Amino acid sequence: MQVRSESWPIRGSFRISRGARTEARVLMVELEQDGLAGRGECVPYARYGESIDSVAQQIETIRKEVEGGLHRADLQAVLPPGAARNAIDCALWDLEAKLTGTSVAALSGFDTLKPVTTAFTISLDAPNAMAKAAAEAADRPLLKLKLGGEGDVERVQAVRALRPDADLIVDANEAWTVDQVEPFSAALAEERVLLIEQPLPADQDEALRGLARPVPLGADESVHARGTLKRLQGLYDVINVKLDKTGGLTEALVMIGEAKPLGFEIMTGCMVSTSLSMAPAFLVAQSSRFVDLDGPLLLAEDRSPGLRYEGALLYPPEPVLWG
Repeated sequence: MQVRSESWPIRGSFRISRGARTEARVLMVELEQDGLAGRGECVPYARYGESIDSVAQQIETIRKEVEGGLHRADLQAVLPPGAARNAIDCALWDLEAKLTGTSVAALSGFDTLKPVTTAFTISLDAPNAMAKAAAEAADRPLLKLKLGGEGDVERVQAVRALRPDADLIVDANEAWTVDQVEPFSAALAEERVLLIEQPLPADQDEALRGLARPVPLGADESVHARGTLKRLQGLYDVINVKLDKTGGLTEALVMIGEAKPLGFEIMTGCMVSTSLSMAPAFLVAQSSRFVDLDGPLLLAEDRSPGLRYEGALLYPPEPVLWG
C-alpha cells in the first residue's frame, strides 16, 4: 500500500459560507498485487474533524491488515465512515476489478452505466458576480448556487434573471437561521429552485420539523452513513451521498438501498477533487435524482486520463482511470 498527498490548484477560487480555497488537497491510496494496482482518492474535510495528516495516520493504523488481504466487507468494521475508509475502499474495488477482469459496475450489480447530467457549482459571491458566472456557464443546464445567509434571495434572483433557462439548486452549507428558512424557501420557490441543501447547522436539524417546505430540502452535513438516516425522516426530502462521508462505495450502495424505502430521494455529491474521486461516485449517480460531480471542472488541471465531460454530460469512467 502506498499513500501520498497531492495538491490540485482550483481555477480561481472556490467559496462557500465557511470560507474560500484555491487548491484541492487529496490523499491517494494505491494497492498493488501481482503487478496490478488499484487506486482510491479521498478529501479530508476539516468540517468533520479531518486533515491530510490525521487521515494519513488513520490509514497507517491498518496498513498491516490491508497488506494482509483485508476484504472490503471487513474494512467496514475496521474503520469508521470518513475519508480514510473511502480511499481504501475505492482502491480495493479498483484492485478487485483488475484482478478479476470484471468491471466494478458488473461486480456491484449494474448492467450498464449511462451518462448523467451533472450540476455546475457557482461559488458564493455578490449577486452580480454570481449572475455573471452563471451567464458564462451557458452550456450548463443545472447550476448549484453556493449561498451564505443574508442576501441569498437577491443572489438567486440575480442568477435567475440572466439564466431563465437553467435548473437551479442551492446549497446554504449550514448558513441560514431558523427564522430564514420559511421566507427564503418561499422566495426561492418563486424562482423555481428545485432543491435547498443544508439550510441549518446539522445540530439544529430538529427545528425543520413542521416548517413549510415549498422547495424540497436536502441533507448534506447532516447525513453520513446509514446510521444517520432514520433521524432525518420528516426533516429532509433528499440525502446527499458523498463517498468521503459514507466511507466509500461499499457503504454508499447499501445506504441508497435503505434510504429509498424511507422516502428519501438521492443526490450524488462530491468534494472538490479529481476524476479519481468522481469515478466511483458515478455508480451512485446512476440511482440519483440530482448529480453534483463537477469537482474536476473546478480545477485548473485534472488527472490525465480523467473523466470525459461534454458540457454538463458526464460519461462512465474508462478502466485506465478506475474500475
